[in-house]
Amino acid sequence: MINEESFYLIITIYIKYYQLINSISMKLFMFFLTISGLCLFISGCHEIVTGQIHPQDKLWYKQVHKIPVPEGYQRIKTDTAVFGNYLQNLPLKTSDNYVYLYDGTKKYNQEAQFAVIKMDVGTQDLQQCADAVMRLRGEYLYSKKKYNEIHFCFLSDGKSRYYRDYCKGDYSYIKFRKYMNYIFSYANTGSLIKELNKVNNASGICVGDVFIQKKNPYGHAVIVVDVAQDKNGNKIFMLAQSYMPAQEIHILKNPEDKSISPWYRVDFDENLITPEWTFTKDDLYRFRESNQ
Repeated sequence: MINEESFYLIITIYIKYYQLINSISMKLFMFFLTISGLCLFISGCHEIVTGQIHPQDKLWYKQVHKIPVPEGYQRIKTDTAVFGNYLQNLPLKTSDNYVYLYDGTKKYNQEAQFAVIKMDVGTQDLQQCADAVMRLRGEYLYSKKKYNEIHFCFLSDGKSRYYRDYCKGDYSYIKFRKYMNYIFSYANTGSLIKELNKVNNASGICVGDVFIQKKNPYGHAVIVVDVAQDKNGNKIFMLAQSYMPAQEIHILKNPEDKSISPWYRVDFDENLITPEWTFTKDDLYRFRESNQ
């Protein structure tokens, strides 16, 4: 039999042993936690230094300007009041990275997009390629209350239809969206190109510029949503598009140079190859009233 004194001695030894083990375990835990945190910190610093661009579904960039630039480049800053700044600050979807059509189904080709812009596409097959460019331009002007500058041409007669005339004093967002659908019904690349000025030298590319082709029976248009340059002034740019049928606007991957995707080099050869269309340097245009 263990007497009372021996019993309490055993209990005391057990408690001391438990405290010692617990202390060592906690110290080991804190050591590994510190090492893990240091590794994450180093990893994060490496990402910032190298400009490594992760897939959207791995890191979930929340805005266009949050997408890193490649190493050696710096994003060109824009004034907060201009169209270019609006595009650089467009929000991106973080719930998933699928492109959905106007009817809620997934687009057949899910390999074109790097990220998807968080903006509704509507419920009709209207907001296609040129329509997406006009939508972004219209949304910017509406957000700045520049109602008198919101206008787009009809293909039929080439004349502008002004938002101020359509809304008749109702400047609600619902009325604005109805106006945009009205424009989408009667405008396309053929009418949009008439509202743009040609950019003769691609090296002068700016955020808000448009690559556009007018073809029969249809053409295509993509918009520049960001621009960066290196210390020698060499520029790269990022593109967004909608397509057919009407679908969510999305940032395009670069299928020809995956090392810098979703960026494109301004000194591309004769052809600018995007996932679903090929443009040339002669296809670069700019909104006439835009100061970028």
